[in-house]
Amino acid sequence: MSAEENIEKLKIKLPEAKAPVGNYVATKISGKTLFISGQISIDENGQLIKGKIGKDLDTEAGYNAASRCALSIIAQVKKACDNDLSKIKSCIKLTGFVNSTDDFVEQPKVINGASDMIASVFGDSGMHTRAAVSTNSLPLGVSVEVDAIFELK
Repeated sequence: MSAEENIEKLKIKLPEAKAPVGNYVATKISGKTLFISGQISIDENGQLIKGKIGKDLDTEAGYNAASRCALSIIAQVKKACDNDLSKIKSCIKLTGFVNSTDDFVEQPKVINGASDMIASVFGDSGMHTRAAVSTNSLPLGVSVEVDAIFELK
């Protein structure tokens, strides 16, 4: 199935691809590589998903926040590809940042939310390398931020 068919089958509603709020671009194409700037955790109502994982939110809530980041990544990919997800050959890498307590150790389980969403939409071509990193703070107090690198056809 195509990415678009998977989105429809899974009843996914992609969020709006937001413009950057700083001095950078949301996406950049270099050769056949598409870079997606970090996408922060925003819920389906457009509200920031804030808080520290391990204190304010549990691992499952972090997983869901990471999944929302992945939906924003897909929205940015779609916009960068002129609304044509068939231009994607593969997802190369995700880097996930988890705003967590010092003793939190389930970063991979949190970032699985993003990985699972990318794989659900893009199938085998959504399988990627990854890093899952803890941090003591993220922009605007959000819980999760994920960036991505894709290969274009």
